[in-house]
Amino acid sequence: MQLEELTGSSTWPRGRLAFAGLILLYAALVVVCLGAFVMAGDLSLGRNPWSNLVKSLGDFARPSFVDLWFGPERLEYRSDDGTLLRVENRRLVEADFLAALARASWVTFQIATLGSLLAAVMALPLGILTARNLHAPRPLAYAAKAVLDATRAIHTLVFGLVLVGIVGLGPTAGILAIALHSMGTYGKLFAESIETLDMGSVDAVRATGASSTQVFFSAVWPSVLPQFISSHLYVWEFNIRDSTILGLIGAGGLGLLISEAVSLFQWGRLATVLLVVVAMVTAFDALSRRIRKALL
Repeated sequence: MQLEELTGSSTWPRGRLAFAGLILLYAALVVVCLGAFVMAGDLSLGRNPWSNLVKSLGDFARPSFVDLWFGPERLEYRSDDGTLLRVENRRLVEADFLAALARASWVTFQIATLGSLLAAVMALPLGILTARNLHAPRPLAYAAKAVLDATRAIHTLVFGLVLVGIVGLGPTAGILAIALHSMGTYGKLFAESIETLDMGSVDAVRATGASSTQVFFSAVWPSVLPQFISSHLYVWEFNIRDSTILGLIGAGGLGLLISEAVSLFQWGRLATVLLVVVAMVTAFDALSRRIRKALL
């Protein structure tokens, strides 16, 4: 008993010192990063930041969708000398924009859904190989881990830029970009789920003379399936957010509308698009919570 108390008392201070050392190292890293930016003169708020902020917030406070009911039905555009250039019915224009927004939202959801599914299918065998408690052959385990680390390290947007050049503009590039990046995340989550298994039941099935495939589907798969589904829902939700930017590079979806709104300084329309993104993610999060709760 005294030995356990002495061991605990000696280990705890060392653990606290190690943690304090990590905190100091992190603080030093933050100071170095901040100091480098300050010395280079790269930390700047630009000209008139507060007035720009107030103006932008004012534009965001009135999303463009309100024009569907309150927009002027005869908006006149005139030149500096007063010449009438064109007349516009803002309600009809906004109705057309909202229809395009609905189509783009559906495309974004399709990209996220198909890309996530493809990523999960590709990641499953790699996650099985990298799970340490399944003792896959080392060359295969190292190769699988290298693939997962590489795909997880490269951002979706970078994959998208490359794939647009390979397969052309459109949702195919977006689906593949989502799949390649998410494969690394799925593989890591799948491997960690497998590594938390109670190996007693797995060894019991293996002791009966079952093959590796039978062991996996009899002892491993039923235990990890709820965690796999939970991981899939989490990454799927993340990919809905991530796929909204792929339209910026021509991969389809909401990104194109975001790019147009930003380039034309149409902050009201940008606010409408962002509200749709928030609504999509919130609705999917609520649905996935219900599914995960049902799996518990």
